[in-house]
Amino acid sequence: MTTPATASDRAVGRAPMLAVRDLRVTSASGAIVAGLDLTVAPGETVAIVGESGSGKSMTVKALTGLLPEGVRAAGRMELPGRASGHSLEIDLAAPGGAWREVRGSRVALLLQDPFTSLSPVHRCGEQIGWAISGPGRAERVARLLAEVGLPADVAGKYPFQLSGGMRQRVAIAAGLAADPDLLIADEPTTALDVTTQHEVLELIARLQCERDMGLILITHDLRLARSRADRVMVMYAGRLIEEGPIARVMDAPAHPYTARLAACDPPLTHRLPALPTIPGSVPRPWSVADECAFAARCAFAVDACRTAEPRLAEVSEGHRAACLRPETAASPVDGAAADGAAAPIRREVDAAPQDAAADGGQDAQAASGAPAASAPIGPEADAAPPGAAADGAASPPLLSVEGLAKRFPGSAVPALDGVDLEIAAGEAVAVVGESGSGKTTLARCVVGLERADDGRITFHGAATGARRVQIVFQDPYSALNPGLTVGTSLAEALRAAGRPKSEVGELLELVGLPAAYARRRPRALSGGERQRVAIARALAPRADLLVCDESVSALDVSVQAQVLNLLADLRRRLGLTLLFITHDLAVARQIADRVYVMHHGRVVETGPVDSVLGDPAHEYTQRLLASIPAADQAN
Repeated sequence: MTTPATASDRAVGRAPMLAVRDLRVTSASGAIVAGLDLTVAPGETVAIVGESGSGKSMTVKALTGLLPEGVRAAGRMELPGRASGHSLEIDLAAPGGAWREVRGSRVALLLQDPFTSLSPVHRCGEQIGWAISGPGRAERVARLLAEVGLPADVAGKYPFQLSGGMRQRVAIAAGLAADPDLLIADEPTTALDVTTQHEVLELIARLQCERDMGLILITHDLRLARSRADRVMVMYAGRLIEEGPIARVMDAPAHPYTARLAACDPPLTHRLPALPTIPGSVPRPWSVADECAFAARCAFAVDACRTAEPRLAEVSEGHRAACLRPETAASPVDGAAADGAAAPIRREVDAAPQDAAADGGQDAQAASGAPAASAPIGPEADAAPPGAAADGAASPPLLSVEGLAKRFPGSAVPALDGVDLEIAAGEAVAVVGESGSGKTTLARCVVGLERADDGRITFHGAATGARRVQIVFQDPYSALNPGLTVGTSLAEALRAAGRPKSEVGELLELVGLPAAYARRRPRALSGGERQRVAIARALAPRADLLVCDESVSALDVSVQAQVLNLLADLRRRLGLTLLFITHDLAVARQIADRVYVMHHGRVVETGPVDSVLGDPAHEYTQRLLASIPAADQAN
């Protein structure tokens, strides 16, 4: 395994192979990225982190000349070159043709979703070969496939014939075909399960070491950055607010945003009463041009934060942060630095945050933001064990799955192979495993979107015997009709359930959104707000069982925490039963009472979540846990 320390040793004292000065990205509305400087040395990994809307992706698109229409860049980028000594300097405002010498041959971009970045109508070998000129193209493609750990016959396949991890490997091979000096990886593992994520990150680290490449890693996950990066740059609302060696920034974050973002990641080792959150959402960069962009969401903000934009100041050697200037620093800081530099903001996340963002707050009506204590609790801390009646007698399960089997045409292995599962009323059960393990097929069979070949699904339900089960999908934007207002979508769900449309406002308030959101369309909402609407629609029929299929995996970690807290709250208030499908074991730890581990269509281990994830008995479960970076295993 290539460790960050090894990469750091290679980069120390070496001249940068990329130097960006005063990068600015603007649209008709105003600044999107404001005055960013960036350097990367050969062999070095620089992580750029922050929530959606912070400017991460716009930054890397500007560095590759791929900004969308109507968005412009300014600044200078220098690529000094390595063995060839050929230095290249480019005006970031240059037209498209000027970028031909940069893209591919000097800088390669690896996107989050290889299924959309690869052409669906061209074979993989063709796409890898597009950057290769001259004779011997087929042999070079085969060597590249071998380099990323794929057999030569993948060259003749289409992307849809490959798994997500294999598609990402093909995308890496295509990006490396022209031997770039720098690889930019934009959320390269977000859509992958934990073992595939580990394999892809290990592959990138190996290739980086062998090729002496620089790497810019874009991610919203600070702990993932810690396990892979040498340096980190924290962005917020188009500004760089903190940067420095990854260990220093993670061990002693100076900016309150960095501290709260790190705290939002769910711990794997224990369960919290409620996850820490950041109330509100990232403002539009141009709306906070003359103030601290984080002031509206910060528990430590003072008047000075709202009257001038703070500048980066030295916290320690190589570590800078846009925290309070020493002349205005009072109670919100640990103490002024002796050398007059800005003192680090306190890192505690246990103060009561402000209630709403200045812009009226997307997600501001969401979870209270009340932080969690760090001590672990068990799922039965405040209630009787799931499935137990008040007198201690076991109650019948709400859902029983017996011997469920499903095989898709053309598949060599069954999607489900004799699956048994039970959920008691009011219980939360997680189903975990890699992609292809059968998790989603099981969920779709439970809600009736797939028909099993064999086995039985029994709903014991309410006293009336009614079957009330609803599903919340991974991507709320594709699950909601973009042409309908939120109110219309919810009214349709209420009408189908025999409930009056006058309850739309009540549904929205149930999931922490203002009733006025009924007039909005999905495109006007943040990702977390769209998922709240999807949950509200699923609750319209007064469902007994809510099936959540990877329903937080596409969200920023801070928004993910808000949605997980919401589901826990709904479970308490409504007596809701949850079947939670996830590949994220830390999420399973926070949401579930019991867990089922699936592998190749079978349940290989089940039990209380603390037992299974704390002391796994099956080697497959042990392997899943071992795939999580060490920095991700504790909070």
